[in-house]
Amino acid sequence: MSKELRVEMAYDAPIAAVSGMLADAAFREQVCDAQHARSKSVAITGSTVSIRYEQAVSGVPGFAKKFVGDTIEVHQDEIWSADFTAGDLKLTLPGKPGSLTGTARLAENGTQTIETVTLTATVNVPLVSGKLEDLILSIFKKGLEKEHQVGTRWLAG
Repeated sequence: MSKELRVEMAYDAPIAAVSGMLADAAFREQVCDAQHARSKSVAITGSTVSIRYEQAVSGVPGFAKKFVGDTIEVHQDEIWSADFTAGDLKLTLPGKPGSLTGTARLAENGTQTIETVTLTATVNVPLVSGKLEDLILSIFKKGLEKEHQVGTRWLAG
């Protein structure tokens, strides 16, 4: 079983500016900082993005605490098209029973660029997998909201 999340983020910038931002390690580090990452490493080689970060987990429901713990480590790997307008995403949570896969797509809409991120969470824990998938998706939805805030500031200069 798995659950899906789709988030659309609008930027008041041309597609080249948004794709350039997504290809910039300094931007990715600012996103980690906005998510209060305890540690982070960002590597961008060609059209491959590799982000490793750890963050504290708070406000987790009791049933999930034993699966999630106090911190969560995220390995975020992205393979983009050469122009950074279409990417495949894979997020793994080492030592935790879950992962996310998905896509990110950029499209111009008038003077805006829309980034559409679709993520599918899969958790293999009997009885609570659905609740854990909801939890993981809510955590990553908040992360995408932070990324959008940082991106809006970044593009505004």
